[in-house]
Amino acid sequence: CGACVATCKNSSAMLFVGAKVSQYALLPQGQVEAADRVKNMVAQMDLEGFGNCTNTGACEVECPKGISLDNIARMNRELIKASI
Repeated sequence: CGACVATCKNSSAMLFVGAKVSQYALLPQGQVEAADRVKNMVAQMDLEGFGNCTNTGACEVECPKGISLDNIARMNRELIKASI
């Protein structure tokens, strides 16, 4: 829905994108394209000028679905694995 991006002081899309990457990373059928998906999503996020997460937690407070900052950590792990 984008509530996290709207409330973020850094205009970070990491939680919004991180939740998508995290969801696919946890599903067996998501593993086939996992490396390309995370690299492409992060590259697009950077291209559009979104900042990195500063862990203030404002996004968690505003999220109507209760999506956690843990998704950003998982996305970053997936990005590191994909970059190796």
